[in-house]
Amino acid sequence: MQKRRFVSLFSGGMGLDLGLEKAGFEPILCNEIDSMAVETVRLNKPSLPVLACSVENITGEQVRELSGLGRAPLDLLAGGPPCQSFSVYGNRKGIHDGRGKMLFEYLRMVQELQPKVFIMENVRGLHSMPLIPSNLVSDVEGAEPWMAEKGSLVRELIREFEQIGYRVDGFLVNSVNYGAPQIRERLILVGNRFGLKAAFPQPTHSNRPADKLQQFKTLRDAIGPKFTDPDPSLMNFSPRKLGYLKMVPPGGNWRSLPVEIQKESMGKSWYLKGGRSATWRRLSWDYPSPTVVTMPNHASTSMCHPDDVRALTVGECAAIQEFPSEWKFSGRTSDKYKQIGNAVPLRLGEMAGRCADNLLTRIDELGRDANPDVGVKIPSGIEHLRSHVRTKRYWHNGQALAGDHGYYPEEEGDFEVEEQAQLPLV
Repeated sequence: MQKRRFVSLFSGGMGLDLGLEKAGFEPILCNEIDSMAVETVRLNKPSLPVLACSVENITGEQVRELSGLGRAPLDLLAGGPPCQSFSVYGNRKGIHDGRGKMLFEYLRMVQELQPKVFIMENVRGLHSMPLIPSNLVSDVEGAEPWMAEKGSLVRELIREFEQIGYRVDGFLVNSVNYGAPQIRERLILVGNRFGLKAAFPQPTHSNRPADKLQQFKTLRDAIGPKFTDPDPSLMNFSPRKLGYLKMVPPGGNWRSLPVEIQKESMGKSWYLKGGRSATWRRLSWDYPSPTVVTMPNHASTSMCHPDDVRALTVGECAAIQEFPSEWKFSGRTSDKYKQIGNAVPLRLGEMAGRCADNLLTRIDELGRDANPDVGVKIPSGIEHLRSHVRTKRYWHNGQALAGDHGYYPEEEGDFEVEEQAQLPLV
C-alpha cells in the first residue's frame, strides 16, 4: 500500500517531519529558509526536494511541480510557522504584516494546495495571543477593540480557515504525556475539508497514580548511563556561571543558593516577580527534562548536566527531543542547538501524524472525491489534553528542595510551586 504523502513548510531540523514518518507518512517536499537547517535536510535526505527560501516566495504550483505531485490530491500539509514579534508596516492590515504574518502565509498555502488534512503546530502561547497588542491598535487602520482581546489571533486564524472550507480542531498537548522524556507544551491545529472532527490521541503517561497510566519518562531514560553521545560538541557556561552552578545540587535552581549568592549572581532580576525556575538550573536524573531550548548555556535558560558541571551537549539535547542517533545537524554548535531547540519533539509529531492518519482513513471510507463541497458543519474548537504539567517543588516552608523530592508531598501545606516547563525560544 502506498504511503500517504505530505509536504512540509518551515521544516527546520525536521522534528515534525520525522515524527510524521514514524506515523507512516512519506515526505515529498520541504521548505525552509534557514541555510544551516537546509544543509541538515540535504545531509540526511539528499533525494528530498527542498525549497530553500521564505514561504512568502513560493506558490502551490511550485510545490506541485517540484514535488512530483502534479494534479494529484495532497494528503497532508504540515508545518510550524514562527510566531514573530508584532510590528506594523504602513497602513495595511497589521495582522498580516506582523506577528501573524507567517501564520497567514501558511493559510495561503493551505488554500492553494487544498490538502485533505493539514497540521499546524506552534507554541502554547499562540492560544492566548491577541490579534493586535492593545498598545498598537490605534496604529492599525481599521482595527477594532476585539482585536486586542486575549486569544483573538488564533480565533481569527481559525475563522479564516473555516472560510476556505476547513474545519479546525486545536489541541493543547504536552510531549511528556506521550512518553517523551521532556516537558514541552504545544498547540497543534488539525484541519480537514470534509467537516470531520479530529481526535488527538489521549495521554499514555502520567505522574498521577490516579490516572493509572505509565510513569513519565525521565532524563535518565534519555541520556543515562547507557547513552552513547553521537555529538559531544557543546557551548559551555562561562567560568563565572560554572562557579555558581557548582553550588547548585542536581534538580535545584537559583533558590538552592544562599540568599547572598542569589543576589550576587542574579543582580536586578533577583527582585523580579515570577518563578525564574530555569535560572541556575541543574537537571535531575529522576524527572523529565525541561523544554530543550536554543541556548542551554544561558543563565536564565540553564540546562546544566545533573552530574557534570557543564551544559548539555548537542547530542544530549537531540536525544531528549528523540532524534535518531544517526541524524546529523549542520553548522556551528550554536546552529545545531538552534535547530534542535526549535524542533517539534518527534513524539508529538508522531501523535499528530496518527491523528491525521485517522482522519484520512475516515475520509477514504466516506468515498468522497478530491474536491468535496462539504463546508464546515461542526464548530471548530480547542481541547486541553493536560498540557500544563507540574512535576516538582523547589520551595517549601522556607526550604529549597532539590530534584530528588517526590511528585506527591505527604502534606501540601503552604509552599510556592514552580514548574520546570519553559516555553521554547522561537
